[in-house]
Order: sequence, then C-alpha cells, then structure tokens
Amino acid sequence: MNYLRFDRVILIAGALAMINACSKDTTTTDNQVSTEQQQTAADVSVSHIELGRNVDADKRVTEATKEFRPGETVYASVLTNGAAQNAEVMVRWTFQDGQIVDESVQTISPTGSAATEFHITKPEGLTAGKYRVEVFVNGKSAGVEEFEVKTA
Repeated sequence: MNYLRFDRVILIAGALAMINACSKDTTTTDNQVSTEQQQTAADVSVSHIELGRNVDADKRVTEATKEFRPGETVYASVLTNGAAQNAEVMVRWTFQDGQIVDESVQTISPTGSAATEFHITKPEGLTAGKYRVEVFVNGKSAGVEEFEVKTA
C-alpha cells in the first residue's frame, strides 16, 4: 500500500515540475520578445534629415535646399544609424497652420548607416507658406526640419 502512495506522489511531483517548466519557458519567451522590441526602438536613431529637390540611387539628397516652388517635389532623406529588424520610420508633413498635408511610413531593417527617402508633391502644387517635416522612429519623434514654399 505504501508503494502505491509513493508512486502517486512521484507522478504528481513530476506533473507539477513539467507544468512549472512550461510556464517558465513561456514567460522567458515573452520577456525576450519584449526586450527585442525595446531594443529595436533604441537601436535605430536619426542622425540627420536632408531636404532637397533631388535624390540619388542611395536615397541621399543631391540638391539640398529649404526653399521650393509650388510645383516642385520636396524630398526628405532620413539618415539613420544602428541595426534593427522592422523599425518603422514615419514622416508627417504639416503646413504652417498645423494642418497635416501628408504622412507616410516605411519599415526598414538597417545594419548600420542607412538612408530612407520620403517625398511630397501635389498635382495642383503646394500652397505657398512654411512647412515642417517631422520624423518618427517606432512612434517616437526623432527630428524636425522646416522649409518654405515660395511663389517667386
């Protein structure tokens, strides 16, 4: 009779150990994913925002300026440093009154220095006035540049 109780105790202890081990593995995996997501945000930073009329094949501005005519395309080259998988870079273009003119998002996976190109243009031309482009990395503001559209 004592052998039967001993077997049950061992069986129950083994089952509890397996349940405990499984729950620890899940917690560790969740913590690792959470840490990786935090590192993604911290591992990519904006070093510079270039504005201009043209970009080259490397997505870098070739004709830098902060003054544009209404019919021109405004290019923003966002230069980043760091390494991450699936970092989200977003730009928000706003007019002087705070009105959002456009927003766009790109997912990047840099392994060092990188350039990401964004641009804005309107078929009817941009309204004359002052604008700003704000860059966000993984939802956090990472820099702002201002420019102006002039009719003459």
